[in-house]
Amino acid sequence: MTALDTIFGNTPAEAEDSESDKLLNLYKSRQELKKEFADLGDEQYRLKEFINEQEGVMARLQQKFDHLENLLFDPEWVNNIVTYYQLRGLNFRCEVKLAKFAEQLKQQREKKQHSQLLADWNELRRQEALGLESEIGEQRMQVQILEDQLQVERHRYTTMSGFLKIFRRHSATAILNSLEVTLELEQQNESDLLQRYDEVQNHEPPDTQGLNIATKRMINFIILAFAQQIYLHFEKDNVANMAKEAGEKSAGTINYGGKASCDEIVASVQKRIEALDSATDIAEVLQLRAKLIAEEAQFRTDDDAVPVAASVGTIYAIEASGAVKKSDAHLLGENYWNISNILSR
Repeated sequence: MTALDTIFGNTPAEAEDSESDKLLNLYKSRQELKKEFADLGDEQYRLKEFINEQEGVMARLQQKFDHLENLLFDPEWVNNIVTYYQLRGLNFRCEVKLAKFAEQLKQQREKKQHSQLLADWNELRRQEALGLESEIGEQRMQVQILEDQLQVERHRYTTMSGFLKIFRRHSATAILNSLEVTLELEQQNESDLLQRYDEVQNHEPPDTQGLNIATKRMINFIILAFAQQIYLHFEKDNVANMAKEAGEKSAGTINYGGKASCDEIVASVQKRIEALDSATDIAEVLQLRAKLIAEEAQFRTDDDAVPVAASVGTIYAIEASGAVKKSDAHLLGENYWNISNILSR
């Protein structure tokens, strides 16, 4: 039996090792399966939680839909719901208009800053290139002088008489070697200058840099000035405040009165929207208002770009004559049209 085991290579030790390997692989496979099963359990739990959340969202939406449907069934609330959504739409329209204005203003300032940065960079590069061109010119002149001297010394040495050449051979050779070494160094200096000149010409322009605090503050003053412009435009008949309220509350929580009152509000909203879209030439007004806001603005720290809300709670109505009328409306503190998230930080 031992002879057969020897022939076929199945010694007791090898058979035992083979069984151990099988058991080890089986144990590893079992552990991997347990891990995969645990992962599947976690994924199943996560999916169940997600389904429960979505069911909750759907239930709340259905509840809102049913509530809105019941309000529309009620003749006393129909006009109120229409008015509510007109005001809510106006609030959203004002938010979009303010956000678009702010984004265009930021991009304009960033473009202007980058253009100035490029202009300064190009001027520095031009000055550096001019300096190198001057050095290269002087260096070439120096090389030319040395080449001429070397040529003169070589000619002088070759035209010496035989006795004089032997007598002065050592000193002439020393002069020639010195000139050749100096010329080689000057030529290397010229090559280095040319390389530096190429590097200057091939420099990559600077990347766009973020706006500094002073620029961000200036942008925010203009954004606040534009927000005041919108507020003043819709201030009549309390439309601005009603629009903000509609943007914060749900349908059916606000009663605007009977049909006549609701129709009047809707007509006023539409009229003011048309006038807002056609308004032009307000740049000077915004600049003046932004300056007035900046004079009163206060900041918690030197690194803050957004002013303290209480310090910018004054509304400046600027008439065509240049007269300024002040009133109180805390647009930033009450976050009209999501202005706190629109300002630069």
